[in-house]
Amino acid sequence: MQLDTDKILATAASGIGTLVFNHPEKRNALSLEMWKGIGDALAAFNADPEIRIVVMRGAGGKAFISGADISQFEERRSSADTAAEYNAITERAWSGLSGLCKPLIAAIEGFCLGGGLAVAMKADIRMATKNSIFGIPAARLGLAYPTDSVRDLAALVGPSEAKRILFTGTQFDAAAALRIGLINEVVDDGGLDAAIASLAAILNDNAPLSMRAAKETIDQIARGRVDMARLNELATICITSEDYAEGRRAFMEKRKPRFRGR
Repeated sequence: MQLDTDKILATAASGIGTLVFNHPEKRNALSLEMWKGIGDALAAFNADPEIRIVVMRGAGGKAFISGADISQFEERRSSADTAAEYNAITERAWSGLSGLCKPLIAAIEGFCLGGGLAVAMKADIRMATKNSIFGIPAARLGLAYPTDSVRDLAALVGPSEAKRILFTGTQFDAAAALRIGLINEVVDDGGLDAAIASLAAILNDNAPLSMRAAKETIDQIARGRVDMARLNELATICITSEDYAEGRRAFMEKRKPRFRGR
């Protein structure tokens, strides 16, 4: 997939879209060009029926995303006009993360801080190596963490832990992140590729429409805004789909189903 920046890499193979934050010299700190690349890549992945799963990861082995590229703020966010442009580009990326209709996996290795953790929390499943480090330094910078990201944090770890993380601004390791529910699994350093491949293989074999319905239902419940008409529509799409007929046949014939997402 051709993007306007080489700081975001997007590839697709065997039903899996991979998005790489490719700025290792700055520990994958997000620049404006990278935010635009994220929006472009996710829009393409969402529209491609051949892609069933999307994996996000950082290049270089030292960081998933270490935060925003603050060095750009003076130039990119120094006036009302430049700030408006910056916000429009980043909002498209956030909308792409929130609105992706396919399972989104964050493969975390190294630093996952600030805005990087906010990106990771948009994933449906987060897997991290033992050497991963998490934290939100907003209180040490005099900033308010974005409301949507605070909501995501509280939904994952609960209000008390969310307050501790935000009040202290301190960093913590993967074991602590697992204990409080911020991530789903910790793997050995060097074992992330195999763990992601194993999970992706399971998801790739399952019915895309079923996973889409489950994802949207859980997300609506977590956000406290349940649209029953939409959820009933998703349930109807599943039960009238070719995949449901295939699933029934495969069960009766004692074979593996071949789902096609329709």
